[in-house]
Amino acid sequence: MVPQPWYPVNFSPMAKPKGTSAPAIQMSFLEPMECLLVSKLPEGLEWAYEIKLDGYRAQAHCNGKATKLFSRNGKDLGLRFPALLSELAAAIPNGSIMDGELVALDPSGKPSFSLIQNSATSGATFVFFAFDLLQHEGRDLTPTSLSERREVLRRALRPSDSVQLSESFQIPAEQMLSLVRGHGLEGVVAKRLSSTYEQGRRSGAWAKMRVELSQELVIGGYTPGTHGFDAVLVGFYRGDQLHFCASVRAGFVPASRRNLHASLKPLETAACPFVNLPESSAGRWSQGLTAAKMKNCIWLRPEVVAQFRFLEWTPNDHLRHASFVALREDKSPSSVVKETAKPEPKRKAPKQAALDPKRLQA
Repeated sequence: MVPQPWYPVNFSPMAKPKGTSAPAIQMSFLEPMECLLVSKLPEGLEWAYEIKLDGYRAQAHCNGKATKLFSRNGKDLGLRFPALLSELAAAIPNGSIMDGELVALDPSGKPSFSLIQNSATSGATFVFFAFDLLQHEGRDLTPTSLSERREVLRRALRPSDSVQLSESFQIPAEQMLSLVRGHGLEGVVAKRLSSTYEQGRRSGAWAKMRVELSQELVIGGYTPGTHGFDAVLVGFYRGDQLHFCASVRAGFVPASRRNLHASLKPLETAACPFVNLPESSAGRWSQGLTAAKMKNCIWLRPEVVAQFRFLEWTPNDHLRHASFVALREDKSPSSVVKETAKPEPKRKAPKQAALDPKRLQA
């Protein structure tokens, strides 16, 4: 099968169903199923691939007159994207819950997380890409297989310019990765077709592989500088303790520095939130934050999460060449941990047949 273009196909908007409003059906927010980070995509006929879209994980509910859009942690996204609610109402059957990704598209049609993060002023096109159907007209679909849920979703969804189906591909892994790299996209999600919807779990039935390294981190401080700060001090949680991992200067422009500093200043505190500071030395690549350097730091309550790109993790859990991407208001600080790709299982070497001395002498 030749993959179709990943980017949105313009559908003609469907009119809303005529007649009186459908009766309300009891519905509640479902904790999203999570993806396991892997270093190699699983392969085989039981797996399908999707584009890893760079946006907000979102859950759309249509319940009679009320249509709601929730973030991954249950916050109401409809307050920020009210125009999208009417599009969702026309696209989703009553009593249905869709899992998907809310994406901002730049003028070239490519997903841009910075545009969605600055949704009030970006003027971007916002699209909800549906990739799963958790409830259909009051029927719970989470115990059914992904292939069944996708088939019901494909039949039930009434797509428009703002609500579209996230395509699924059954092609070789290398071909899928080539497609993603060619369009400069974030990565690939692999899903086992027989998998049920495991709420809040990261079982490995869904796996993600990033083409470039990036992850969310918690901002726990900064060093003063021009336009408010010179660098932000970031870390991740291990259990209930926040560990420092990088001082990040790159990725900011003067306006973003001023805006971020304004939101960080009310969080200033006297206590350092990082349990592994001070560090004994600056280290090979000068990532370490020593007691001497800490004298120049402003500490923050760890309430702000942001996305960062980086080259690699060092052996002592520091980031090399990290740069700021955007704030992640949809992420809870306590959920931010060091993401490590699950290594490919080692294959056992074939047993060597016992040598026969007589055959050696022949």
